[in-house]
Amino acid sequence: MRLPPDTDVRQVVAKTLEDIEMTHRRHALVRQLSGGQRKRVSIGVELLADPKLFFLDEPTSGLDPGLDKKMMQLLRKLASQGRTVILVTHATANITMCDRIVFMGRGGRLCYFGPPTQALDFFDVKTGDFADIYNELETGETNVQSWADKFRSSPYYQRYIFNHFSTGNPDGQKPAAPPKPKSVSFFKQLVLLAQRYFQLISRDLVNLSLALLTAPIGISLLRLAVRDKDPLIGAPEATLAPLALRVLFVFTCAAIWVGLATSLQEIVKESAIYLRERLVNLGLFAYLGSKIFILSGLAVLQTILMVGVVLIAFKDPEPSLISWTVGVSITTFLTLLSCVSLGLVVSAIVKNGSQANSSLPLLLLPQIIFSGVLFKMEGVASKFSWLMLSRWSVGAYGSLVNVNAMVPAPTTLPDGSTLPRPFEPTPVYDPTWENLSLNWGILCVHILVYLMLTLWLQKRKDIL
Repeated sequence: MRLPPDTDVRQVVAKTLEDIEMTHRRHALVRQLSGGQRKRVSIGVELLADPKLFFLDEPTSGLDPGLDKKMMQLLRKLASQGRTVILVTHATANITMCDRIVFMGRGGRLCYFGPPTQALDFFDVKTGDFADIYNELETGETNVQSWADKFRSSPYYQRYIFNHFSTGNPDGQKPAAPPKPKSVSFFKQLVLLAQRYFQLISRDLVNLSLALLTAPIGISLLRLAVRDKDPLIGAPEATLAPLALRVLFVFTCAAIWVGLATSLQEIVKESAIYLRERLVNLGLFAYLGSKIFILSGLAVLQTILMVGVVLIAFKDPEPSLISWTVGVSITTFLTLLSCVSLGLVVSAIVKNGSQANSSLPLLLLPQIIFSGVLFKMEGVASKFSWLMLSRWSVGAYGSLVNVNAMVPAPTTLPDGSTLPRPFEPTPVYDPTWENLSLNWGILCVHILVYLMLTLWLQKRKDIL
């Protein structure tokens, strides 16, 4: 029997978890809770999705009589809200709280279905103890079959099974419509999810520190590697342009590493929670929007730290297009954000965190090989490099520094031949607005494409 809803689901959730709150202050993990508390937490978690049907297997097993009664009272309250609760139990102390009970005999024979109080009359139990019914049904298959035949010919079968399933409503009452889930606006979901995500990140101080300090530390070590040289400025010479390009390549690699490492786990680690909340009308745009909002803020902090170290460790070039500080900040931020977006795509594809971690080298190697720094990109490799974030990031850095201007003029030998230069100027690093805006624009295109792919992949996970 399902009664009309009379209580908001949030009140039941709050009541279910009320006894857990004080214990949670003493225990950090759910596995440290007692058996009864853990079972109530499990029911509370399921209630978050506002289900209309519960299947429970021995929910009160192993509990003391007090917790047994509390658990049955909770289930009774859920049923009174209009939910259907079906449970298997061998504890009969509080079985009278149920609307209907079922006794099954050997071979799966239905021996009784109806109200608990009438079961005692049907089995002619005078003691009032439901345990005697168990003993009666354990006397052999012949006896079980006789009880099954007796029930099928009894008025209980006619009233609670035949009439119920024939008319659908034996009492003639109009069934109450199930409560409709309350919709929450996109903005409210975005704020709530962003707050939760921010709390999760801010509480993990170790990972947060690694995300913020890895790239600045790597760039600081680069200063030791180049020693007393100024790789970003100076008169044209044979070794200056290759050195400057390697330094800029390290800037890009640091941003790519940090961006991917920051985001590869961010969806897959919440897959179970996401599927549960999606059943409660969690918005895809709000969910991904909260990820992008918080990760973009983290990328801003990473950009500030990386640019700060670059400004301290290396003398500033003087770009003719834009201020070096502004230019390197925009390039670093776009590189970080594009890598974060790529990491979200991978995180939406993989099945677990181990797969996400294993994919990191596979993502980094193409970025290194096809960046155009270690190898000259020609033919098919040149076209393939357009898919690499590193190619556009290094291109933007090189345009700001004007790597082409660092290349000395060709040396002509007495016989009229020309010595090959260690680095040939390339349009990739032209110090023009067209080239710089192209590099920034392609990075933005990568961001949009990756976010759309993530949205599509998450949509495919919906349970129809």
